[in-house]
Amino acid sequence: MTDTTRFTGHAALITGAARGIGAATAARLAREGARVLLTDVDPDAAERTAEALRGRGLAVEARVCDVTDRASAEAAVAHAADTFGALDVLVNNAYSCTPDTGRFEDEPDTTWARDLDTTLTGAYRCCRAALPHLAASGRGAIVSIGSVNGVQDFGNHAYSAAKAGLASLTRTLAGHAAPRGVRVNLVVPGTVRTTAWEGRDAQLAAVRRLYPLGRVGEPDDIAAAVAFLASRDAAWITGTTLTVDGGLTAVNAGFRQAVAEVT
Repeated sequence: MTDTTRFTGHAALITGAARGIGAATAARLAREGARVLLTDVDPDAAERTAEALRGRGLAVEARVCDVTDRASAEAAVAHAADTFGALDVLVNNAYSCTPDTGRFEDEPDTTWARDLDTTLTGAYRCCRAALPHLAASGRGAIVSIGSVNGVQDFGNHAYSAAKAGLASLTRTLAGHAAPRGVRVNLVVPGTVRTTAWEGRDAQLAAVRRLYPLGRVGEPDDIAAAVAFLASRDAAWITGTTLTVDGGLTAVNAGFRQAVAEVT
């Protein structure tokens, strides 16, 4: 539990925030003083999360937002700016990850379109709507949630391509937005224990052995990184990728283990 107040007076909008990383980020920013608009395509789940956070005395509101719909994304941004009087932080967390088919040539166009439209183009829509407000705030920051899937092969063709695209968008938008005083950065998580892994404890246990730090991530691990990049502690950081993956992409644990087993 943090007791800092880095976001006192700030307003933030988070997409895909009803659960998991998004919900943890909403809690983290609100605990540090931000007023947070928690958005999700599932309005009931978003409201339950917001209600739970308000029960802890945090300034959180919920609103439905479908990032695949331009009007919905723009309405959410406008609501945040109107309700809070400004918008200082945008966190792009909404995503879609559809399991691959057995063979690449059997992948339907709908899978590709859905994953890219939600994960990459959805972030683009939100950035486009939010940028004027972030520039006007004088301390605007965009933090998008990438994935190690955008860096190495962990399966999921469309999702991985979308996450790799977010890294490129982060760099190009950072250059465009810097003269307007807006910073743009990306957090790249490894495996994080969220609802996406519910009922897959055996798989999580197997995956854990591949992490040099000996565990998979928790939503709070990613929320802490987002809070840093969104805060003035990162005032001279833009266009960067912060990898938060327990050492997964830096250390080939499987190789080390294979060598150790025959040594």
